[in-house]
Amino acid sequence: MKVLKWIVIGVAGLAVVLTLIGFLLPSTFRVERSAEIRAPAEKVYALIEDPRAWARWTVWNQRDPQMKMTYSGAASGPGAKWSWESKTEGNGAMEFTRADPGKMVEYRLSFPELGMSSTGRLTLLAGATGTRISWANEGDMGANPYMHYFAVLMNRMVGPDFEAGLARLKALAEQ
Repeated sequence: MKVLKWIVIGVAGLAVVLTLIGFLLPSTFRVERSAEIRAPAEKVYALIEDPRAWARWTVWNQRDPQMKMTYSGAASGPGAKWSWESKTEGNGAMEFTRADPGKMVEYRLSFPELGMSSTGRLTLLAGATGTRISWANEGDMGANPYMHYFAVLMNRMVGPDFEAGLARLKALAEQ
């Protein structure tokens, strides 16, 4: 019985320590990746301004071909909305909030089941040999100290998906 008591005290102590550490961790995150694409900015923009085109280059759709997509609002640019349901990638929604043709698209992303939302931006910079694209996403995980651990890990968790998506976008735009 004494051993069980010490195990319970140890687990409770660990939970308290992890909670306290969680309060000290930042609640905000930022993920950003870039790529050089040997294609004009207008061609790249055509692949990022239309929500339906995202399924061709983002990795999440590739990992779950059964993902159920629902589109609404504008066909492209501000007001274009889509949501998805996926057993492996989670459920979420995205809406384009701002766009500057050939230069930039901003969006709001939400995962209601996690109580999480973020904002993102894809920025295009035309150059002599093609286009430099930067994809950034940032958000705040809120006051929950356990979610702060996710904020710290977000760059490592989502960054590789951004890299893979940009590589697929590059391949499509360079065709």
